[in-house]
This record gives sequence, structure tokens and C-alpha cells, in this order.
Amino acid sequence: MDTIANDFTINIATANGTGSQSANLILLQSLFDMGVPVSGKNLFPSNISGLPTWYIVRLSDEGYQAPGDRTHIQVLVNKATWADDLAALEPGSVVIWNMDSKMPMDREDVVSYPVPMTKLARTLSPKLAKLVTNIVYVGVLAELLGITDEALHKAVAGQFKGKASAIELNTTALELGRNYAKENFTKGDPYVVEPRAIEQKRFFMEGNEAVALGCIFGGVQLLAWYPITPSSSLAEGIIGWLPRLRTNDEGESTCAVIQAEDELAAAGMVLGAGWAGGRGMTATSGPGISLMQEFIGLAYFAEIPSVFWDVNRVGPSTGLPTRTQQSDLSMLYEGSHGDTQHIVIIPGTVEECFEFGWKAFDISERYQTPVFGLSDLDLGMNRWACEGFTYPDAPMDRGKTIREQDVFDAMENFGRYRDVDGDGIPYRTLPGSGMAPILYRGTGHNPDGVYSEKPHDYFALMKRLKDKINGARDHLPEPLLREEIEGDVGVIYYGSMENTIQEIDDILEATGLKVSQCRVRSLPLHSEVESFIRRHRMTIVLEINRDGQLWGILRRELPNDIVGNVHSVAYSDGMPPRARIYAEKILETIKEVSQ
Repeated sequence: MDTIANDFTINIATANGTGSQSANLILLQSLFDMGVPVSGKNLFPSNISGLPTWYIVRLSDEGYQAPGDRTHIQVLVNKATWADDLAALEPGSVVIWNMDSKMPMDREDVVSYPVPMTKLARTLSPKLAKLVTNIVYVGVLAELLGITDEALHKAVAGQFKGKASAIELNTTALELGRNYAKENFTKGDPYVVEPRAIEQKRFFMEGNEAVALGCIFGGVQLLAWYPITPSSSLAEGIIGWLPRLRTNDEGESTCAVIQAEDELAAAGMVLGAGWAGGRGMTATSGPGISLMQEFIGLAYFAEIPSVFWDVNRVGPSTGLPTRTQQSDLSMLYEGSHGDTQHIVIIPGTVEECFEFGWKAFDISERYQTPVFGLSDLDLGMNRWACEGFTYPDAPMDRGKTIREQDVFDAMENFGRYRDVDGDGIPYRTLPGSGMAPILYRGTGHNPDGVYSEKPHDYFALMKRLKDKINGARDHLPEPLLREEIEGDVGVIYYGSMENTIQEIDDILEATGLKVSQCRVRSLPLHSEVESFIRRHRMTIVLEINRDGQLWGILRRELPNDIVGNVHSVAYSDGMPPRARIYAEKILETIKEVSQ
């Protein structure tokens, strides 16, 4: 039998709250430490415990990180999804299943490895058998696939840092699973793991933790938040790292953390920090942003620096709280009532999560406006291989803030909302500076900050705000381009689609197409996006939502002569994007347009 090395997908079906996540992360880390390109996707329910959970591990020497088109190896532990998981498998798939579940194994066209997982676990600890069962299947997988003991033991030690009894228990459980497979099975499948040389040292990190670290390096002074999946771990990451990275000589934290009574209160606190000259932020998801709309409008109109991180989940309403989507883009770009336009920065990798974490504060203070970071559950809550971070290499950009009295006195005609330099950005003073007036007004106002309902004052104000944000276009993170010289088909995408796009590209190019890529990393759109569209016969806008939100923004903002060359491929079912689904939809769109 020919072997298939490092090119298959494992699906592990368990129940939430049974300790399976630790076992799955040990499996993922072991493969990673062997140099195998691997990614993991945790599909978990929106409750505390008991409902189905799946963990998808994909090995790919090509570096593909999407969930994959099919399951090659299925681990069955959860009785609730047993029949559906089994029925979904293609003939020839591998099934490692818990004999003690008393569930039927009625597929004769699969490679079956029955294991008494619960019985083996009980020999170690009857009390902890539910938890230990998960480590048993990792041991079975290790034996069948060829995962080394060295990699497993290192991963166990890392997972249970310093907890000697937990390390001993789990190491023993791994050996039980490995020995059972060794003594009872003759390998009947082609799947194997082969070590790969590690040319570049990398580490795993979740996107949320990377943003958290970036915010700390960006000088965050206030975190006001209210827990909501999938953003809670971003706030918790800041809280966890503060004692190590942000304390004074007396050991006191230099960043205030307030868990507010709700999202509205959190937004108000962030604006208070910005008004006072501090760097304030919150982390939330779509429902939280919905609740914050009034404060978002105030921050835009009164020009208060403030940072909001939205880790996108599936909406609308409560939606699917533990699934991923790119459905908040329009809301962030045009949030609150009235005419608004906001700066949105969109990381697509863990490295960018860190970088944009600290850059968001500089951008917000430079333009005196709310800045939104848009991530999503897939990028935020899954582990991704990372090579390192881009750290701040210049002093913080505090924008046009007057801090010295002599500078203030030298200004001939200071007005809080007066555009002195022609860039739409006024100068501001801070409370406690002794330099008056300290004005931030959410009602109509003139350049001096004085209340006004005069038509020309309102028109001039709204135009200046628009000019200010538009002036940021080419100073925000520029799009990343990967272009073919043929100029055949261009694909515009954003965010976590970065981790699927190369596989989509390869599928398309296998049909003979030459495909260029443009990853948008910020709104308003950089001028290079229009140039990219003009260089291609046809452009597809690829999104993880239903309505094609970026496509809608492009259609409103692009010149009329090229709008007709831009087409939408938008699809969302809650899952991280699978390459073949999107590639086939792109091909369908190209066929329709070409007819």
C-alpha cells in the first residue's frame, strides 16, 4: 500500500466540557513540533458543556490551512453525532471509535479501529475517565500515524505547565492508547506523519492573544469591556499579560481594566479615556457594536480618539455565537445614525493582529476618530503558526495635541474644530492642561466648538469630517498584492480568507486561469485597490458573508467606468472557508459573466 504523508484531515467528534480541547491541542502541537505544516479548527457549541464539539486537524505539506474538502480520519467519541459523522464519510475513510459507547459500527467500507477508550481510561482514574478518554485517542493516533514520543511528551509538558500530576496522568494515558493500537491493530490505511525540517522557528498563537499583546505595546491605558464570545479572550489576554508587561516600579498596573455592566457603558468609558488624552479600547463582537452605536456616532462627530475591536461572529441577532463570518464590515464602516464613515483595519494573520493592535491607537489619535479592528472567530480563537512580530519602531503618534502653553499661545485663532492645515484634522487640548477651551461637542457646532444650527456650519463640518477620513486612505495599511502578469482574473478579499486564498488560487489555476490576489487591509479603500481592478479584465470580490458587503462598498466608491467589471462571490454557512466551495463559486460567476 502506498502511503499518504502529511496530506490528510482528522475530524475529532466529542462533547463540549469533556476536556477534549487539551487533548486536541496536544495532538496539534505534537505535529507542529515535528515540523509538519498543520492547522486546527475548533468547532464548539454556545453552551457550557454537553453539546457536540468537533476539532479539525489538517496536515498539508502545501501549507493549506482551510478545513479541507473531506475527512480522512474520523475519531468517534460523541454518541449524539455518531450516526451523522459516520454517514458523512467517504468509502475508504478511517474510523477510530470508542467501543464503550455501545454505538453501532455499520460501515463495512471504512477502515475500522475499535478502541475501548473509556475502559482504558478507567484503569488509570475512574474519577477522571471522561477526561482521560480523550488522551487515549491521541495515543492511538500517535501509533497509527507515527507521531513520536518526544513530540508528544513535549506537547503534554507545555499544555500542563508545571503540573506534575497532570503531566504524569496524561503521559500514561498516551502510552495506554499507543500500546493498545500496537498490540491489537494491523495498519490498514495509507496515512502517515513524516517529520519535516524546521527551517524557520515559529510558534502557535491565537489571533485574540496577538491583538492583546499588540494593544499593550501600543500603550493602552484603559480596557473597558463586557464579556461576549468570541472576543472575551482578547480582553482576558490583555488582563493576563499586564502584570508581566505593564507595571510601574511599585508593581502597580499602568493600565486600568474595567468590566462594565454592559457594552454601552464600556463604549462610554472608552470615549472618556480618549477625551482625557488616554488610550482607551474595548473588545466585543457584532451584538456589542450594535449596542454601542450612539457612542460611536458621538466619537465620530465630536472627534474623540477611541479603539474598538470587533471579533466577528455569525449574525444577525444572537445568530451562531461560536461560528465565524465577515458580516460586520458595513456596520463598522458606516456605524451609527446619520452620515458617518469610519476607519477599519483588517488583519489577516496573527502577525498582523499584533501589528494592528498597536497601530490602531496611533491611527485613532492622528485622525481623532474611532478606529475599528475587524477580526473574526476563526482568526481570533484558533491557533496559527507565527514567525514573530513587528514591534513599534517610533514614538507613539499622539496626533495634533497641544501640550505646551507657549505653543497654544502662539496660535492666532485656536478653535477646537478649526482646520488649520488643510487636512481636515483640528488641534486639541486636554483636560487638566490649563489650556482652554476643552470642547468636544456632539451637537452641531462651528469651528470654535460653539453650538450652531447654521446650514453653512453644518455643511462645512460634515465635509471636513469626510475629507479627514478620505485623507487617511493611503496612510492606512496598504493592500497586499500577488499578481500575475496576464491580468486575467483578480480576486479581492480580506481578513481570515488569507488562510484559504492560496488553495483557492491553486484550484483555479489548475483550470488554466491566471489569478491575481489583492487583500484589502483597511477602509477607506487604498488607491491601489482601484489600480488593481483596472489592471484586470475581471475582478471577483470574495467574502464570508451573504450580501457581499465589501463589494457593495466598492460599487459605491469606484468610478462608474469600472464598476461593471467587479463581481461578488459571497458565501457563509458559519464554517471557516473551505477552498473548493469558494473556488467553484468563482468559476460559476466567471462562466455567468462570460456568457
